[in-house]
Amino acid sequence: MLKRTSLYPAHQKLGGKLIEFGGWEMPVQYTSITDEHLAVRNAAGLFDISHMGEVTVSGGGAVAFLNRVLTNDIRKLTPGQGQYTLMCNERGGVIDDLYAYCLSNDVYLLIINASRIEADIAWLHAQAALVVGAELKVSNASHNYDAVAVQGPRVKEFIDQCLPGASTAAMRVARITDLKKNEIGGFPFGGSTVMVSRTGYTGEDGFEIIGRDDSIAKVWASLLEIGKPCGIKPCGLGARDTLRTEVCYPLYGHELDEETTPIEAGVGFFVALDKGNFIGRSVLAEQKAKGVKKKCVAFKMTEKSAPPRPHYPIWVNGAMVGQVVSGTQSPSLGIGIGMGYVPPEFAKPGTIIEIEARGKRAPGVVVAKPIYRRA
Repeated sequence: MLKRTSLYPAHQKLGGKLIEFGGWEMPVQYTSITDEHLAVRNAAGLFDISHMGEVTVSGGGAVAFLNRVLTNDIRKLTPGQGQYTLMCNERGGVIDDLYAYCLSNDVYLLIINASRIEADIAWLHAQAALVVGAELKVSNASHNYDAVAVQGPRVKEFIDQCLPGASTAAMRVARITDLKKNEIGGFPFGGSTVMVSRTGYTGEDGFEIIGRDDSIAKVWASLLEIGKPCGIKPCGLGARDTLRTEVCYPLYGHELDEETTPIEAGVGFFVALDKGNFIGRSVLAEQKAKGVKKKCVAFKMTEKSAPPRPHYPIWVNGAMVGQVVSGTQSPSLGIGIGMGYVPPEFAKPGTIIEIEARGKRAPGVVVAKPIYRRA
């Protein structure tokens, strides 16, 4: 039985096409992927992200624990701040990529991937069991919350109307638009409190809002109504994927998995080797010093062709050298784009490649990340 978010009735009412994703029944699109994608690039789009997981980590041992299980340096965060980070196994392989927020002293919120909730919780509890002599509580709070993401250049024009007033927790600001990138605050809404962060998965400015089921249903309805003059549209997983691929944000199970390290995936910037020991550090430090055997590259097709898709072979000079992990037709650029893994000698931007689809090869070129940049 597929799980459903509290917004399932809203998706049905809006005519959303529903599919299975990570054990959830989620909207892939409402009108069309291109229509929704361009709404986010040019105006505003609203996504149901209630399938994502939430974990709270608290206590006097929280900082030391999180710095041991995550790659980034949690000590850099003060209340109201967040950071992108990864959780690795002893081999340096990625168990998950996530956002970590400091809500108050010794209280942290982790936002994890829907498909990884069970694996993440099991791993965190196993690591917490090894902690001796420090107060530490790790809780799966996923069942307590739903969430939405509102993304696009015009969001800042109307979001303060939807959630008026000053924050009362985490980052203290007079209004939501005073939040800076990666900051989070608690704002009163309809007799409850919702947590609002200035983050997203599209490459555009925007906010993610976490709250109880009834609050998020009201937030969804309010954003769609008040955002109408700014061109807001409900958006599904299809547009979320094309948007994140254009800006080269990784997706777990594609660019990231337990056999692939952050260094290989091109997100080594979020690995703080200087913070002291953490799980996977020795492997990552060696890769940083000596190099890797595969690298995640971005590419564009150079001629009209079928869109590249995951698992399509990548060829260079008549030899198969790698494989596509994400691929799509870019609504912003009107061409096929993607990411894939190749040996380092073929990772330089400008390298001519071919993508094989159904026995036919089409020309492409390795490009610098991100593939799409706002003019």
